[in-house]
This record gives sequence, C-alpha cells and structure tokens, in this order.
Amino acid sequence: MTAFTSRSSSVRLCRVVCLVLLATSMVTGCASWSPWKRREKAARDQEKYGFTADTRIKKLAERSKAAKSGSEQARLEFTQDLVRMMLEEHDPRVRGKILETAADYDTASATAICKGAMQDPSDAVRIKACDVWAKRGGEEAVQLLATRFQTDADLDVRLRALKMLGELKDKQAIPVLARALEDKDPAVQYRAVASLKQVSGRDLGNDVNAWREWAVDPDAHKADWSIAEGFRRLF
Repeated sequence: MTAFTSRSSSVRLCRVVCLVLLATSMVTGCASWSPWKRREKAARDQEKYGFTADTRIKKLAERSKAAKSGSEQARLEFTQDLVRMMLEEHDPRVRGKILETAADYDTASATAICKGAMQDPSDAVRIKACDVWAKRGGEEAVQLLATRFQTDADLDVRLRALKMLGELKDKQAIPVLARALEDKDPAVQYRAVASLKQVSGRDLGNDVNAWREWAVDPDAHKADWSIAEGFRRLF
C-alpha cells in the first residue's frame, strides 16, 4: 500500500511538472510569436483602413522628390495624379500637404489644385490655400483672395484672405480692402487697415475713418502724406 501511494504521488508530481513546463512553453512561444502577430494585424489594418495619414504624407514627399529630379513628363504625370489624390483624400491634413506639394509645380493640374483648395470643406485647407496664392501672386491671386474674403463663412479664413491681400502689395486689392473697412467686425476692420498699410506704402495709423477717407480718393492727400512721412523720418 505504501509503495502504491508513493507511485501515485510520483505520478501526480510528474503531471504537475509537465503542466508547468507546458504552460511555460506556451507563454514563451506566444512571446516569440508576438511580433509576427503584430505585423499580421498591421497588415490587416492597412488592408482594411488604408495607409495612415503620416504614411501617406511621407510617400507623397518621396514621390514629389522623385518627380522634381525627373523629366518634365514625370512632373506633369505626378501633378495629374495629385488631382486624383486630392479628390479621394478624406483627411484635411493630407489634403493640405497635397496642396503645398502642388504649389511647387507650374502645371495646369497644380494650378487646378490650388484653385480648388480655396473651396475645400476644411477651414484649415482654405487658410493654407490663401497662403499659397499670396506666394503665387498675380491678378488671379487678387481675385481669388478677394472672393474668399467676400464669400467665406469662417472668420479666420476671411481674415487670412485679407492678410494675404496685403502681402501681395498689389493696388488692385485696394477696393476690396476699402470695403472691408465697412465690415461690422472690428477684427476685419483692423486687418483691412494693416493690409492697406502694406498695399499703399502709407501709414495713417489705426484710425479706420482716416483710411475710409483715403480710400475714397487715394491720390487726394498724396502730397500731405509725403510731408508728414518726411517729418516722421526726421523725428
């Protein structure tokens, strides 16, 4: 009986040891396969959700670099593909990067992207589009920025459009800036004054009424301003 009990105890002990070893082996095995499982999950997520925004932005930069170092045809095809990407992209941050990328190219497709971005659903993208057109310049830039100021529903976008009209330093913007002086929002009036200073090259201070008077006939006080500015430079 004693021998039988001893053998039973040994069997139970062996079973316990085997279970411990099996459990240890399973844990170790899971740990060793964990990176593979993570990669598999990442692949499934990529297939389901597509590349992440950061990945798309990185690939965009790589493709742009290759296009710039390539032929004219390569740049043309790349900007044509940017149009497709802009239309399909759901993330405003990526659309903003596509816009910035397109701004570096002088093709019809790139120009179309810059124009279209002025009406993007995202306020942030429209603001970035205002910056792009301030850099591109020209009569078209004045028209697009003026339209954005006059029609946009977002105050920040309207203010940026006014600011960029000042950055252009194009006198064709004066009528739009003059109308902005009549806006009921003091922030818009202040921004219009700041931009008029840049466009006119004059400084009548921050008195909105003084700028309204100037806007009626910019040449009427030209001599007076010249004398006043001369005194300011002296003192």
